Amino acid sequence: MTNHAIETFRLGPFITPRIWIGLWQLSSNAWGSVSAGKVRQGMARHVESGYLAFGKFPRLSEAILGLTSNQPRRYADHYGSAEIIFGQFRESRPPSEQIVGATKWCVFKQIIPTRQAVWAAVQERMVRMRSQQVDLLQFHWQDYTDKGYLTALSILNDLRMEGHIRAIGLCNFDAIRTDEICTELGPGVIVSNQVQFSVIDTRPLHGMSDVCDRHGLKLLTYGTLCGGFLADKWLGEPEPDPYSGDLTPSQRKYLDMIVKAWGTWDLFQTLLSVLRKVGDRHGGRSIANVATRWVLDHHFVGAVIIGARLGLSEHRDDNLHVSSFRLTDTDRAEIEAVLERSNGRRIISTIGDCGAEYR
Repeated sequence: MTNHAIETFRLGPFITPRIWIGLWQLSSNAWGSVSAGKVRQGMARHVESGYLAFGKFPRLSEAILGLTSNQPRRYADHYGSAEIIFGQFRESRPPSEQIVGATKWCVFKQIIPTRQAVWAAVQERMVRMRSQQVDLLQFHWQDYTDKGYLTALSILNDLRMEGHIRAIGLCNFDAIRTDEICTELGPGVIVSNQVQFSVIDTRPLHGMSDVCDRHGLKLLTYGTLCGGFLADKWLGEPEPDPYSGDLTPSQRKYLDMIVKAWGTWDLFQTLLSVLRKVGDRHGGRSIANVATRWVLDHHFVGAVIIGARLGLSEHRDDNLHVSSFRLTDTDRAEIEAVLERSNGRRIISTIGDCGAEYR
């Protein structure tokens, strides 16, 4: 039964939960592997708990997809094949559930964005997701020096107007290009930008928030739990060895962010202690709950995308607690006191604006 306590927000034509389920952890056995059936069962458990939006579809391993060595494999970009399992799952559910699937078109290599090329990318996603429309197509363009992204997005908007796409979002665009795109295409065309945002990585506060306000955009944020480091299990633990083989790919990425870009492991432990103290004041909410709430309390954030290892590690019930409390001024001040001791506000100058680490 759907839990109606989950917060919702409007994203273009959709009313969706403010917590989305991220499926990038299906992209590699490094996060663990399960059968396609167990993945679909995990999706069903989330939908029944009220999580009706799924995002960031990665390639799945051939074993999960059930492909044989004789079957063709076509990957138009970095993401794609998990769309197949999602499409199978959503097709099995009643339409009244209004499940939203956000997928991507990522352009890493130079292309000429003709209507034929753009339409082929959209069609491929429609076929894989077994749908006559793409719910939310999130667009990523690698090379800013090639202004072809404006042409591609203009064509995507034409396809939206024709009914093939319900909404268009961006992925890992910086504030300057997001503003440029929204100005060029006009009001209401772009509904979201998916970027990294957490108490560790606060870059969206520097420019991106203003762009969101100017154009009525919402952020869909990932990395909010730093690959699972912003959790009770790491409180009081020594700094892990990134080369030990015990960390997931996400944890290796975010450990580097924590101890090289943001601060030190000792300061991170101080932050975890403060988050634990805040959680205790709110009836024993988890560190992950508090870290998620901190992000959601920013008005320009639409939803947080929390990765789930479906069938392995889901944290479904714990995430439900995020909607049942709000941070106080005291809570925010105590968290900010730790952040002021970090390099968090300078990450935008050392790494670059949102998405710079992927270019």
